[in-house]
Amino acid sequence: MIVDAHHHLWTADYAWLQDPSLERIRRDYTVDDLRAALRAAGVDRTVLVEAGRGDDAETAEFLRTALETPEIAGVVGWASLASPRLAETIERHRAGPGGHLLAGIRDQVQAHGPDHLDGLHAGLAAVAAAGLVNELVVRSDQLPSVARAAAAFPDSTFVLDHLGKPAIAGGALAEWRALIAPVAARPNVVAKLSGLVTEADPGTWTAADLRPYVATAVELFGTDRLMFGSDWPVCELAAGYTEVKDALVETLGGTPEDVFGGTAVSTYRLELP
Repeated sequence: MIVDAHHHLWTADYAWLQDPSLERIRRDYTVDDLRAALRAAGVDRTVLVEAGRGDDAETAEFLRTALETPEIAGVVGWASLASPRLAETIERHRAGPGGHLLAGIRDQVQAHGPDHLDGLHAGLAAVAAAGLVNELVVRSDQLPSVARAAAAFPDSTFVLDHLGKPAIAGGALAEWRALIAPVAARPNVVAKLSGLVTEADPGTWTAADLRPYVATAVELFGTDRLMFGSDWPVCELAAGYTEVKDALVETLGGTPEDVFGGTAVSTYRLELP
């Protein structure tokens, strides 16, 4: 069973989608669209991740959607890590429809300064206390703060989205490796092989461009701490769903069971048939 550990759903009115450069993906992406993409790519189950709307209502909506959509096995919802009522928010989501499918919490840390995460440890502690995954979307320059957070909460599982967003188009392999190595050294961090086609040159990327970054991730994390993620529909800025999956299969030289399912199941505690 193949699990996509990272995809989104959204409507065209999301504020961040109004950027002119995002016109290609400025439309509604529905469950029907998702199902078509999954069928074409041969993917069985997914994890639905917050899509940058930045409000609690989106998380509640996604949990209801997951409850009604067998393909969606878990939800990583948005919540503010700075909120003093974060624990209450989590409990409210868990008490609502689909609440048992809440697997993790993600805030938009990438929108802030390099050390922003250092001021959010109380929120990370609340997520950890709830038994949920601390999911982080960060830029490469924020990776040192990820290593510090993982060290501060060794009993919490952290998921690093998009390998920390390396500047593949800029050829920043050595710089990124130096930043991510301390993160990978923390055994409680799992990383997603996701979002790479949009960090490469969207118009000219090839699997060869991604290969050094994927190989480095395998070296540093091991396949048992890596997960396949399509980052659909963001990926459509550069490639279709099936193209993304095929590129990863090519760079890995196959479909390792842990990368394409096992790690996601254990990390998010997914209940699969």
